[in-house]
Amino acid sequence: MAPPNQLCLVLVIFLSVFSLSYLSTSAIIPKANVSLSIPSSQLVENLCNGKAIQDRRFCLRALSTPEVIAAMDKTQLGTLIMKLGAANAKATLNVYNEIIKKPGSLQALEALNCCVEAYKYAILSFEMVSSKLVEDSQTANYDVAVIGPEIANCEKELINVKVQAPQLLAGNRFMKYYVSMGYEITSSLELENPNEY
Repeated sequence: MAPPNQLCLVLVIFLSVFSLSYLSTSAIIPKANVSLSIPSSQLVENLCNGKAIQDRRFCLRALSTPEVIAAMDKTQLGTLIMKLGAANAKATLNVYNEIIKKPGSLQALEALNCCVEAYKYAILSFEMVSSKLVEDSQTANYDVAVIGPEIANCEKELINVKVQAPQLLAGNRFMKYYVSMGYEITSSLELENPNEY
């Protein structure tokens, strides 16, 4: 019998792959089957109506957890968005790592490895931004913004070598949505607290 840690890892991977392939319009977040019946807060409503938001419905759905709804200010909301973005990136990275283990062409492997690096970068960036929201919102805004081109490059690489994995493209799409949410909240914080140089 496999050790409990291996069973947990297999279960997490299975659930990640399943949620990516089955929930094509849901976020890859710890509570992916979030109901829209939870009323959103005014903070969430304002954020999801922002200019940078690419998919309002996704934004409202991803931010409909009780913890997010209870956020008292933009800094708390921003911190929770960064945690959700990092969790999404980790789940998608796990799927990329599993697909890399399957036999494929050298070009596909190179494209997948490019995406693995992009997602590692995204995880680090989302985690760094959480700590910068209070002291330097301008840097936090930049750090979120530069995740987007990394994910776009990953997507381009997958398309160029014709990798047929809808769950990866869905993961990339969701990551773009989290980046847009992160950019919107950090832009808002930057306007409230401009740095003096």
